[in-house]
Formats: sequence, C-alpha cells, structure tokens
Amino acid sequence: MGAGSRQVPAMVGPAVLLALLWGGLGGAHRPVVIVHGLFDSAGDFGSLRAFINESHPGTDVTVLDLFDRGASLRPLWVQVEGFRRALEPIMANAADGVHLVGYSQGGLISRALLATTPNHNVHSFISLAAPQMGQYGDTQYLRWLFPRHMRSNLYRVCYSALGQGLSVCNYWNDPHHRDLYLNSSNFLALLNDERLHPNASAWKRNLLRIRSLVLIGGPDDGVITPWQSSFFGFYDANETVREMQKQEVFLRDSFGLRSLAARGALGGCSVPGVPHTAWPRLRPIYERCIRPWLT
Repeated sequence: MGAGSRQVPAMVGPAVLLALLWGGLGGAHRPVVIVHGLFDSAGDFGSLRAFINESHPGTDVTVLDLFDRGASLRPLWVQVEGFRRALEPIMANAADGVHLVGYSQGGLISRALLATTPNHNVHSFISLAAPQMGQYGDTQYLRWLFPRHMRSNLYRVCYSALGQGLSVCNYWNDPHHRDLYLNSSNFLALLNDERLHPNASAWKRNLLRIRSLVLIGGPDDGVITPWQSSFFGFYDANETVREMQKQEVFLRDSFGLRSLAARGALGGCSVPGVPHTAWPRLRPIYERCIRPWLT
C-alpha cells in the first residue's frame, strides 16, 4: 500500500481533536450508514462492514442497497431522493445521530443528502475517495461508457440534456468550458452554489449541521481526476491544481466549506499507494482514516 498516511495538518481543528479523543476513550457508538459508488452494490462493502463490527462490536452498520451496478448511472438527484427515503428511518431511530460514509460517487450523493435534508442528524460525514469538486479525466469507467470521446470533447455529451441524464455527467467539470459547466450542470454546479438558486442558503445551513467532515483520498487513486478533488481541490483553466483554500467556493464559503474549516470541523487523510477500488477494502485505511471518527 505504500507509505503510511499523510495527515492534512491545515484541516485538523479543535472539533476534530475532540472527536478523536472521545473515540479513544470509548463509549456508545453511533450507527454507520454507507452509500456506495458507481457500479458498486451493497455486497461490495463486506470488508468495511467487518472492520467496523470488529473494532466497534454491536454497531449497527447499514450499506444502503439501492441503485446498484448499472442503476448507479441514473441521474444523481433521482438517486439522492431514493437514498433519502432509505436513510430517514435509520436517522429517526438514532437519538444520538449517525455517521455517514460516502464512497466515490456516493460521496457526492451523501453531500447532496446532507444539503437537502433539513433535519438530518448526521454527526460525521466521511467522504471516501469522492470527486467532491468534480471529475475531469480519462478513466477506465469513462472509456467504457464513452468509447468515442476523450476528456477534451466529452463536454459535448455531458453538457447536453441527454448527458445530464447520466450520473457521471452530473459532476463532469471541464475547466476549459467553464460557462457550459455553470449553465448546464444540474447537479454539481447547484450543489456547490456555483449557479444561483433559491435553496442555496437552506442547503448551506443543512450541511453545517454536521459535526465533522472527513476527506480521504490519495495521489495514486487512478480514477478521481485530479485526485485532489477528494479534498475539494481542482484544475484551473491551465490544468494546474488549485487546493481547496484557493477555490472560489471556499473563499466565498458558498456552501459552508470555509465555515467548517473555521470551526475546526474539517479532517483529512491523504494516503499514497492506494488504487481507487481498494479504499473500502484495506484495514490500514480503516484504522487510520475512518475508525477514529466512528464514536
């Protein structure tokens, strides 16, 4: 797996340290809900479920079994509504709240769930190798889906009405066609409040109900492109990666990211040597990057 994880110092604050301390002291553990990624199913998370059960005996772990395999290509807002219906009764039965783990595409679905659910009781949101600032790269998944298109011209498909009917196009973020992205993306541009919409203030307020946002990813992911998207970094027009703190959505605090950082509620774990499909399956990743937050 390569060297040990590189923690992200700028993203660790008082709320984060308090959560880690409480996790070390023990105590009752909140239920854990997992949202899978593109082409996955609930059955793919047996390892992560086992890790949680071994380290936190008695913890209720639910991998939401919706939009499996090919159905994960359905529009993300459709998936958000389906996952919300599955998540709400779990939250209703958890007086002290739940932890939400979103893997890959599921990390974006999870963030949209938090933003659009006014009374959620999610304590920690763990974003595991998720393209939080979008995707712009030729990966095996995209070459299979769009064999005649490279990343340089995929915008022609993704920024059309037809393309927006596919989940992967909902977060396609072409830095060379910024205006088309802003005007055509009916998911990520709205979720990031990059395009004005009447629900922006409410969505921001809802997201800020969480106690901690934990960002996990690494340079050898091989799918999330750029890999820094897992930490809200992304390309500028010259394809130079700009870190989260230099992104306009952070500087404007458009959906609450800067507010989370200001109150010390951002945690991060950057790990080299981990391919995309391995994140939920590796015990060292769980122990170092996920377990401390499952209080």
